[in-house]
Amino acid sequence: MSPQHFPPPSTTATVTVFASPESWIESDAVRQCHQVAALDGMRHVAAMPDLHPGKGAPIGAAMASTVLYPHLVGSDIGCGIAVFPIGLRRVVPERLAARFPDLDRALDPGRDADDPAWAAAAGDPPGGHVEGLGTVGRGNHFVELARIETVFAADHAGRLGLAAGDLVLIVHSGSRGLGERILRAHTEAHGAGPAPDPAGYLARHDDAVRWGALNRRLLATRVAHALGAEPTAPIVDQCHNLVEVRDGSYLHRKGAAPGDGRDVLVAGTRGTRSFLVAGHAGPAANYSVAHGAGRKMSRADALRRGRAKHTVAELRRTPVGSLVVCGDRQLLFEEAPTAYKRIEQVIVDLVGHGLATPVASTVPLVTYKTPDLGSELRPARRDERRQRGRGRGRGRGRG
Repeated sequence: MSPQHFPPPSTTATVTVFASPESWIESDAVRQCHQVAALDGMRHVAAMPDLHPGKGAPIGAAMASTVLYPHLVGSDIGCGIAVFPIGLRRVVPERLAARFPDLDRALDPGRDADDPAWAAAAGDPPGGHVEGLGTVGRGNHFVELARIETVFAADHAGRLGLAAGDLVLIVHSGSRGLGERILRAHTEAHGAGPAPDPAGYLARHDDAVRWGALNRRLLATRVAHALGAEPTAPIVDQCHNLVEVRDGSYLHRKGAAPGDGRDVLVAGTRGTRSFLVAGHAGPAANYSVAHGAGRKMSRADALRRGRAKHTVAELRRTPVGSLVVCGDRQLLFEEAPTAYKRIEQVIVDLVGHGLATPVASTVPLVTYKTPDLGSELRPARRDERRQRGRGRGRGRGRG
């Protein structure tokens, strides 16, 4: 399978789209890649099969340049996906969905000092950012209880401690306002231009990346306690909105995961499989792989079309039988599985271009988006209070 090469006539930077002709790639997204390729210092733009248009820059792309451009990383610096093993004795999705805690309610270092979730943290939050700790956020962020369905590479899965039938928590979240604050400070002074002080930006950026990883651990710990399980460390945690210094370039990733010898969870939708892959992408792909299925509809289109085709009840029970916890009806339609590309085609493209090898697939059981403020959430709040009560006297464990 040959990638699609697009050498822009006005610049020496190259654009390569790692997608097959069967994949849905919007022309606006390719146009944005060419706009990025025309920026001063740009060397190469590698677009993944989940490529789609973003605000000012494509999503699903890795962009190498001798100049650092904060807007190519975006506002949710540190956003990523982590996978945590979880052990549960009985798996009844309806009961477990009701026990998810309110992940819109932030952990407060003072008010919630005795919450056992603090055991996942050590020291003060990076950047001193305490707002939004332990919250999942909106958009395409989620916390999902899933089951390992098919194992494609038994040895590799075994090294991760995974086997078919095992349960995992998949956590997709970012820096919850810290990255937005960093980007806003830059754009208010410099717009979409380069960072005048790359070292200063990178220091703040690195805080946001660490904060995002901490938040994913806090989220997984909160959910594990609420479901009556012991928290675990992540076996996979890759950030897909970041910049790194590599080969004399600033490698910007916006919705693209590091794929150079690392394991990555490529997220499907709340109603489809996701895939754990072993990445082995090289310089042609800017050492990156896809991070998910990628949108094929704008949020406005998904809302309009979804309301014409589906009811809220239909969207809360997915085609694979899983449940969706989401009290925001608009978000239910915006994030409907039909708003996204086929994850299977994304994986076929990654494999066909030699960027990744599938390790295992997961199938969702319960996907949490926002709290459901109806009666089904009340048992979860009681469980959360019980857990907090049991944790009193233990301390926060923040070192």
